[in-house]
Formats: sequence, structure tokens, C-alpha cells
Amino acid sequence: MTDVFEVRRWDGAGRLGSLDVPRAGVTVETPALMPVVNPHLRTVSPARMEELGAQVLITNGYILYGSEDYREQALEEGLHSLYDFSGAIVTDSGSFQLSVYGDEEVDIDTEEILQFQYDIGSDIGTPVDIPTPPDAARERAEAELATTQERLELASELDLGEMLLNAPIQGSTYTDLRERAGADARATGADVFPVGAVVPLLNDYRYAEAVEVSLAAKRGLGPAAPVHLFGAGHPMMFALAAAAGCDLFDSAAYALYARDDRYLTVRSTEHLADLEYLPCSCPVCTEHGAEGLQALDDIERERRLAEHNLHVSFAEMRRVRQAIRAGDLLELVEARARSHPTVLDGYRALLDHADDLERTDDASKESFFHLSTESAHRPEVLRHHDRLAALPVEGDEVLLSEGGTNDSYDETWRVVPPFGPFPRALSETYPLTAEVPERTDRAAQAAAARGVTALVEANPDVAFTLAHWEWPDEVLATLPEAVTVTALGPDEDVDAETEVE
Repeated sequence: MTDVFEVRRWDGAGRLGSLDVPRAGVTVETPALMPVVNPHLRTVSPARMEELGAQVLITNGYILYGSEDYREQALEEGLHSLYDFSGAIVTDSGSFQLSVYGDEEVDIDTEEILQFQYDIGSDIGTPVDIPTPPDAARERAEAELATTQERLELASELDLGEMLLNAPIQGSTYTDLRERAGADARATGADVFPVGAVVPLLNDYRYAEAVEVSLAAKRGLGPAAPVHLFGAGHPMMFALAAAAGCDLFDSAAYALYARDDRYLTVRSTEHLADLEYLPCSCPVCTEHGAEGLQALDDIERERRLAEHNLHVSFAEMRRVRQAIRAGDLLELVEARARSHPTVLDGYRALLDHADDLERTDDASKESFFHLSTESAHRPEVLRHHDRLAALPVEGDEVLLSEGGTNDSYDETWRVVPPFGPFPRALSETYPLTAEVPERTDRAAQAAAARGVTALVEANPDVAFTLAHWEWPDEVLATLPEAVTVTALGPDEDVDAETEVE
């Protein structure tokens, strides 16, 4: 594998990265959106996309290969001239046609299509893999994955000059196959690794499963590999997919939705006819308004809607990059998760792997906002619990208090849900400076109780007393028997505590 990708900052599994594309002579800042263009999908010109923020495009090499009108032009002029685009251009191979129409519709092999992609000036080429759909029989998924791997190994042996090589990760919805496919693809020495055949999951809003297969692929690939999530084009899920460690996204959604008079927001997709007010301040929306857009002729309305959809998509991608830079990507995901139940499902699936996220998460961020019950499961909380065993405990009797200190104890530690206990001297250190609502939820209290348990188990010779305000009995029941629990009203001093039976 060539050394073309560098991670500059981590936030969970999300990262700001730089993908060097030597043939184009450019460096793509990731996460990045790649709009789909081809000779039959030119609603917004590639040159205009570049003005809107596109660093990289993706086009279908197989369509160009089979086109009487454009094949010779692409070979003669090259893709960059054909599309009037100075950034990087990625070519797909016909695998989508294979998945829709079957083998009889794809009459080209990996070596031939990669040579064609090279000849037309592609910057990142793709072999003909087999996109096994979700829920396929395992036997089929294994057989097609084996064929895909054979093709990847063949592709890796070709002389492609400076053209980078995609190595798609298949395996249907079997996470063990996805993980194995990731490891095998990485071993070929390819450059970029698309997670394939997820479009049916995304179209059906099965975001939790899309997260699961992406994380599985990444376990096989390792943390350093650049990952492309094929077909991810709705801005509502950019933050979620980036938090799962995906770096590149592509879709024709901006144009396909516009063709059907559909208007993208980061929360949903709306039909233009249903809108009286436009919830967007992009130039298209401010110039026309809902009534003005509706009054345009069909061709112009489609073009302007597609441009709006790109504005929204690129703006969200910039928002994702800024969130990673600021260290609050998961807070953006939490906000997006409240806009659609299936995004929430995806976020919960992501947090089921908080231990994986913690391995690359930046441990020196500036803030932590507790925004929902899911906040209690974030990797920062897990990391604090893991570190409790190493924190020194002074004295034989220690009070764990949500309130003040008490001279009857050798030491008083603070307890703040969802983190749990920590020495008072650490109160001004991240993440214990977290902004937490006064009305803490059950999940935050349960997480704090897990922190108490970790501290107690690491210090079996210390007598711990927990003074709390309103923790429910079912949370208190999870604590070790060695902990003495006392009730403390919010306006009471610790001296007034009384033991709970």
C-alpha cells in the first residue's frame, strides 16, 4: 500500500485526514463528499461543483466504456477535460450494473476496465467486484467474496502508474465476513477501501446495520486505512458515518432527488410542493424562495434544486469536519440522531462499540456536553472508568459525594454522572468539566454507578460511602455490597446524611 493517507486529528473513530492523489496532483481533505457525475447526469456542471466545494468527483467508468458518444472523447481528452474539473476524479467499474442486472450485463473483466480507467485519466480506479446484497445467504456471500478477493489480488499486480486503486469490501450483512474482507483487501496493498453494497441498507434507512458493517470492515483494515462508504449521499447521516470512521462519501442523491422535486435538509427530504417556507439560507433558497422555485420551468427547477441539495450536503460535510476539529463530533451525531429514529438506531449501534472508538479518541478535548441518554455510553466515559483503577486513594475511609466535603472522612471524592467518582483536584480537567444537566437521567446515573464499582473493586481495603441525591433503587442495587449508601437532599450538607436501609 502506498502511503497516501494521513490522519491529522481523531475524534472517536472519526478523523480529519489528508488523501494524497498523485495523478491529479491534489490532496483531498477528508471527510469529503464525492458527487456522482456521468454523461447522463449533468444537472450541475462539475466546474460549478468545484465552486461549491467539491474536491473530488466519482464517475462511472463502465458507462463511459460502453458509450458510443463519450468513450472516444474520454480516451482522447481525458476525464479532467471532459468534465472540466481540476480536482481528483474516481471511477467506478460497473459493479453497480452487475448488482442490478447480473453478469450478462457486464461484459468486461477487471484487467480491461482498470486499463480503460487508467487510459481516460482516472485518479482512483476500481476493479469489478461483486456487490453481494444485504441478507443474502451466507454461502452466496462467501463465494462472491472469494471471487472479489481474487479480482482484487489480480488488480494489485497490474501496473497502474500513479492511479490509486480502490479495494471494495464486501460480505453482505455478515460482520465476520466484512472484517475478514477488510484484512484481505488491506493485504493486497491497495490505496482506498470502499465499503460496498450498503446502498440497499441506506435506502431502507437501516443505518444501524450500515454502521455495523462499516465498523467490521474497519476492524479488518486497521485504523490507518482510508475508507469510502459507497452510496452515502443523504446529509442526515454524514456525521454518523464519519463517527464510524468513514472518510469518503458518494451519491447521486443531489440530482436524483431534484429530478423528483425533492428538497434536501439535514433532517429529512421534503417535496418542494409541500413547502411554503424554505429552511435554508443558501443562495438558491434566498434568491427564489419556495414560491419562486415552484414557478420555474421543469429543467431550471431541477437544476436549481440540485444545486441547493449540493449546498446543503457540502455545508454538512464542512460542519462534520469542524466538529472533528473541535472534538465534538459525537455531540453533532447526538443532535442529528434526534432528527430521525433510524439515525438514533445507528448512533446506538455505534456506541455499542465504544471500546473501539476509545482506542483512537483524542484524550485532550476541550469540552463534553451531556445531551441525551446516549451520552452516558460515549468513549470518554468508558476511558474514565478504565482509569479509575490507577487513581491514588488516600486514607481508609472515603466519601463519594455529589455535594460538599465532610471532615469525618479521610478524603472526599466528587461524583458526577455519567463519569462517576474522581478526586476533587481533577474537577477542572477534561472530561470532568463536562456540562451535565441538573436533572440527570437514569442512564447517566447507571454509568456513574459503574464508575463507583470500578473504583471500589480496585481498592478493596478502602471503606467507601456514597452520598447521593436521587439515584433510584435499581441503580443503587448495582453497587458492590461494600459500599455504604446514604441519602442526601440537594439542599442538605453532607453532615445531615442518613444511611439507607
